[in-house]
Amino acid sequence: MQGRTRVMMEGTIIAALAITLSMLPTGIGSSFSISLGQIPITIFALRRGLKPGLMAGLIWGIIHFPLGQIYFLSVPQVLIEYLLAFLFAGFAGLYAKPLQQAIAESNQGKAIRAIILGGLVGALARYFWHFVAGWVFWGSYALWGMSPVIFSLVMNGASALATGAVAIIATVTLYKMVPKLFTPTDALAITTDS
Repeated sequence: MQGRTRVMMEGTIIAALAITLSMLPTGIGSSFSISLGQIPITIFALRRGLKPGLMAGLIWGIIHFPLGQIYFLSVPQVLIEYLLAFLFAGFAGLYAKPLQQAIAESNQGKAIRAIILGGLVGALARYFWHFVAGWVFWGSYALWGMSPVIFSLVMNGASALATGAVAIIATVTLYKMVPKLFTPTDALAITTDS
């Protein structure tokens, strides 16, 4: 039980770091931004696995509420953009086991590949839900007379790729500098992810 509590506390701290980084101004216009909070979520998900990564992402989304950092159009929109989307940021954890195996094999190329795929999957999974919300709920605000689907795809796609690229660069850099950051030494490592 103590190990699970430690992972939950670590995930909560990571979510707090993610919301703090998210508050740094990186937006260009009203629809494009680079989410720096994706960086710690990606690192944590790759370190701890899918379920802890999803938990940290969900907490990151929930923290937006007491801070008043939400844009409210409707309850379904808020649920999609702040609970589902941020939860899905933890999907980087799908590549935690391949990363751990690559580290155990001392295969740096394979490890970096796992980090790149994890960072990309986490960002794309999260922004898929932002795309859905942009299309369904924010479509009437599409600029330049664009179709809501195209506008949401372009703006959220660009944000996803930029956020994923920044998360990947930061995570690969940290992996090269401090590889032990990605290998938990406690008894509740990746294998007890369930």
